[in-house]
Amino acid sequence: MPGVDFLQLNAADAPPSGIATWLTDALRAAIGDGRLTTGDRLPPSRGMAAGLGVSRGVVVEAYQRLVDEGLAVAEGARGTRVAAVPRQVPVTAPPTAERPSDRVDLSPGLPDLSAFPRAAWLRCTRAVLAEVPAAELGYGDPQGHPRLRAELARWLSRSRGVRAAAEDVVVVAGVAQALALTAQVLVDRGHRDIAVEDPGSQGTREELERWGLRTRPVPVDGDGMDVDALAATGASAALLTPAHQFPTGVVLSPERRRALVGWAELDRFVVEDDYDAEHRYDRAPVPALQGLVPDQVVYAGSVSKTLAPGLRLGWVVAPATLCAALTRAKYMADLGNPVLDQLVFARFLASGEFERHVRRVRIRQRARRDAMLGALREHLPHAQVLGVAAGLHLLVTLPGSDDVALAAEADAAGVLVHPLSTHRITPGPPGLVLGYAAQAPDRIREAIARLGTAVGSASRSAGHRARRG
Repeated sequence: MPGVDFLQLNAADAPPSGIATWLTDALRAAIGDGRLTTGDRLPPSRGMAAGLGVSRGVVVEAYQRLVDEGLAVAEGARGTRVAAVPRQVPVTAPPTAERPSDRVDLSPGLPDLSAFPRAAWLRCTRAVLAEVPAAELGYGDPQGHPRLRAELARWLSRSRGVRAAAEDVVVVAGVAQALALTAQVLVDRGHRDIAVEDPGSQGTREELERWGLRTRPVPVDGDGMDVDALAATGASAALLTPAHQFPTGVVLSPERRRALVGWAELDRFVVEDDYDAEHRYDRAPVPALQGLVPDQVVYAGSVSKTLAPGLRLGWVVAPATLCAALTRAKYMADLGNPVLDQLVFARFLASGEFERHVRRVRIRQRARRDAMLGALREHLPHAQVLGVAAGLHLLVTLPGSDDVALAAEADAAGVLVHPLSTHRITPGPPGLVLGYAAQAPDRIREAIARLGTAVGSASRSAGHRARRG
């Protein structure tokens, strides 16, 4: 075990108001340059604090930041050890002042991979391997293992108000595959157009169009998708993210929900992407649309934002009229999801570990959201911020700006963000979409400070051009 002169750290080198950040940076650097390697144990927090002459809370905070970043793992009474060494990315050119080497990715859709519940998942894996009969290791049911489908039906009913039995669930490899299979089935049944939210996910539109559906934009306002405008498109299907619209963060209002149900009951289908539904902070949960009109809603969800996208685990709750066709499409695509992964997730759900994990992650993400909000108030006080109450991203609007130019300025400053215009089909107000799930609070604050400088630089450049014009 290292002594009190661990890494030759000297608290006298730290700024008076930022000693936890100084310690975190020093430990992160030691992990990055190889002085600390995977498996190394950090000194006990009390011993480290005594050796540095600081409060134990400073050391605890620094260790927790490393855990948040996935660089360390806390093992209770056994202490904290290094969990991962950052992969060194080859540098083809020396970093310049215009593009810092320590870029911060605030792209929306990036989950907190460091929060993956490794110990609980391992316990469930061991339990499944200890009890699974050999017969279960063959090609499984393409609709999904019956045990997982039953657990999903119970959990979705309890947590999202979904009305489903096991026979209504199809296990898929994430929402992307859910959309691909649904698009194929709709096209086979004669559907040619699907209405989509505008602004809405560019990737989702591309997925639907790849399988032969023409996307028809429908404007989104503070109440969600405009259902009157939806009816005017003539489309026989619509895709929505009603619980937390991407990218604006608005919730489909009760009036719009009722109008949408009326629209769907005229033999039309709603594809409900339950995007970010589990991540809420300042409002009550909004139940799924599927519970209102289950015969006309194709409901899709996944563990990509709650556990990890690398699991490739998702589900579709389908109307009885579409379930067999979706199962057939799934079979033709890949014969079905891996059986062992399904059984592990089924046990994870049944044990209550998943709900405990979601509660822990919600607390963690609230702290990250609050860090971003505080930094935005400090560095971009004139910006309007939307989507605060839930989700894993914020929408920042800056009237009169060019969001593509702003995103380029931010990139040059070492911060990756999405311009809102990339998610639009028709022109509309500009903005920046900022994800906060994948970064620790101190990195978020640093990134927003850089973003504020970049926005100021872009504004000054625009002013100079206007005066020259």
